[in-house]
Amino acid sequence: MFNSFKPNKIFAVTSKAPKYVLFLFIIILTIGLTEALILSPEDYKQSDVVRIMYVHVPAAWISLGIFSSLALLSIGSFIFKNKNFALIAKSLAPSGFVFNVIALVTGSIWGKPTWGTWWAWDARITSMLILALFYGMYLLAWKIYADKEQVIKVTSLIAILGVVNVPIIKFSVDWWNTLHQPASINILSTNTAIHPSMLVPLGIMTAAFALFSLLIFLMKYNTELIKVKNKGLDRL
Repeated sequence: MFNSFKPNKIFAVTSKAPKYVLFLFIIILTIGLTEALILSPEDYKQSDVVRIMYVHVPAAWISLGIFSSLALLSIGSFIFKNKNFALIAKSLAPSGFVFNVIALVTGSIWGKPTWGTWWAWDARITSMLILALFYGMYLLAWKIYADKEQVIKVTSLIAILGVVNVPIIKFSVDWWNTLHQPASINILSTNTAIHPSMLVPLGIMTAAFALFSLLIFLMKYNTELIKVKNKGLDRL
């Protein structure tokens, strides 16, 4: 089944998708920013500084989700010997790296007024920085290696090794004494420490960021499919 994917058939669908995703992204982002910047309340301790959360947290979530996807696609590439998985992973990585950097930068901006410093070698901050390095190595490998078989093996290895860092990031606040507070949202439970007036805009902004990452992916993926088509290949 996995070996039946053909670039021409895939491109016929993905080439039309970006304009719809862009339209939906603009709508969701507008609603999210209105909720986050205007309708959501100030925090009783952090005041308006807490609004950085609506960018910082979704960016971190998207970054972690994309890297986890890279690892799964890499494992699938090894098992099913399908280059399309590697092509999808290659197209996902840039947006994951961008959101990783956004999470680090906004975390630094948030840390200055709340912790009194731009940077601290906190367990979660450090592990997020390590994730950015894995993203960097992954993207750099695609630039360095010319042989496709070799670059797929190298990038897959980087993704599989790097995904070990994802649970470390998630549970770092539980395993070590850190500046970060424990998780306020548990997807496996209905209990949450965030009031719905803040949880709703956080969810909307996460959806907006997910759509933006999908848009970047589609643009990159379509470019890669065009390269495949220009080489005269009708199968990956």
